[in-house]
Amino acid sequence: MSRRPTSSLAACVWIPLFPLRCEEARHNGLAGSPTALLAPPPDTTRKLWQVSSLARHTGVKPGMTVSQAIGLCPTLRLIEPDPVHYDERFADLLSALTEVSPVVETGELGLVYVGVDGLQGIYGSLEKIIEALTRMLEGWNVGMSGANRTVQPSNLPTFRLGVGLGKFSAWVAASRAKPSEAVVVPLGHERSFLASQPIAVLPLDAEVHRRLRRLGIRTLGALVALPEAAITAQFGATGKRLWQLAAGRVVEPVTGRIAPEPIRAALSFFTPVGERELLAHALDQLIARALKHPRRIGWRIHALRARAEIEGGGSWLTAHLLKEPTADAGRIAAPLKTRLEQAPPTGAVERLVLEFTGFAPGTTELQLFARDAQAAARAGQQRALRSAAREIRMRVKRAVLYHIIEVQPWSRLPERRYALIDYEP
Repeated sequence: MSRRPTSSLAACVWIPLFPLRCEEARHNGLAGSPTALLAPPPDTTRKLWQVSSLARHTGVKPGMTVSQAIGLCPTLRLIEPDPVHYDERFADLLSALTEVSPVVETGELGLVYVGVDGLQGIYGSLEKIIEALTRMLEGWNVGMSGANRTVQPSNLPTFRLGVGLGKFSAWVAASRAKPSEAVVVPLGHERSFLASQPIAVLPLDAEVHRRLRRLGIRTLGALVALPEAAITAQFGATGKRLWQLAAGRVVEPVTGRIAPEPIRAALSFFTPVGERELLAHALDQLIARALKHPRRIGWRIHALRARAEIEGGGSWLTAHLLKEPTADAGRIAAPLKTRLEQAPPTGAVERLVLEFTGFAPGTTELQLFARDAQAAARAGQQRALRSAAREIRMRVKRAVLYHIIEVQPWSRLPERRYALIDYEP
């Protein structure tokens, strides 16, 4: 397996409240009214997830129940979450940033680290690299509105950019930047820059934050002024790491990810389906189909996700990293079915998609089997089929090739008995 690329000099791209910004970009008028995004599954209590600044001014806060929020702000606009849409927009952002640098590492939604080492030979000075990143982000920003031409530029997401040695310095710089602007931490000045920053920029939980404030420590400089041994004795290994971050002793490089080409299987229902048993059966069908894909031969599945398009708008998304890579269909399906039982889609499903996104080498026997002559022949046939299907899709401008599978054989209605699966050779 090839070694992952790294970069010590980092640029941090941060878009606060990324899911809410995605909704504002595709719905004109949201940015000018108090808005809140409901928490996605598995939360079933209908609490608020993200809140706009206008809503915050009325006292509405994340974590409130809907009734509490409406009581404080009767004009509050509530939005059902669409995690698939946010995931797709985030993937578009990553794709745009890889046009500037091949070393890209993801954080939470809306947070990306870009490796800057070596880009001077392409763009020139650090200022030119920042200009290239800014242009790419502005182009992605405009594309956020998609087909919605009524969205005003002021409604589009605004990014913050920070550049420094290591991911932590870059993140702190981005958190200090104004919208659509960049803050650069000069090399060698990391400690002086960090000293004046509040301790909230550290990756600490609420309890540690409370204890630090009770000790009178409100800035990173105040934390570093105390002996490292004293902080370690008080907070253990967590305290030691926090002290080293605040002192600029830790330089975490950006680690690029070798993104595998996912194996995808999709199923479109004739009529929207809400029964969990039928959805679980459909997942079994998709897993069986994905496991037969030629690119899966010789490899075990390590990461997977399932997503659903819900009737009337909205989506459902679940992603899992398996404890042990496997090619067993039952073990692959287990976490998906558990999530489906505990936090099902909020409505009837029109389309279900399964993706294998992470792989691990199989046993020696599997690897040998993957390289035999028959496997090579099958791979050649698949390449020919993919080429033909791609040409048809380009000419017709839409998907026209499908598999017909039996999903509910006991039903009298043909629409319920069969389902269409996109043909993706």
